[in-house]
Amino acid sequence: MSNKIKVMIVDDSKMIIKLIQGFLETYNIEIVGSASDGKEAVNVFKKTDPDIVTLDITMPEMDGLTVLEEILKIKPTVKVVVISALTDNATALKALKIGAKDFIPKPFKEEQLKTALDRLIHEENVHA
Repeated sequence: MSNKIKVMIVDDSKMIIKLIQGFLETYNIEIVGSASDGKEAVNVFKKTDPDIVTLDITMPEMDGLTVLEEILKIKPTVKVVVISALTDNATALKALKIGAKDFIPKPFKEEQLKTALDRLIHEENVHA
């Protein structure tokens, strides 16, 4: 059985999903799913049970903050990195208050994502 960390990518932009996938190829992780709207994100989350989720805020069907609340109800130990163009402090603080572990503003650099991911991977109990 693999010891890879399972990651799910949620963004309404297919280009951003591909960009994040490309950034993560160097890690010993498994991308178990992706979703481009909030409702789909919750459904994919239930099926794939990821350890880490990258999450956009502005999406159709259900916004990222609501998705964050929903997936934390399902799996309170999941680590969530919010990646959003909504860079106002109120949004970032709300995401962190709900339970996100990090907030990266768009446009973002590969280094920002890798730093956040390294921090989450080396935090205790990524594998719950």
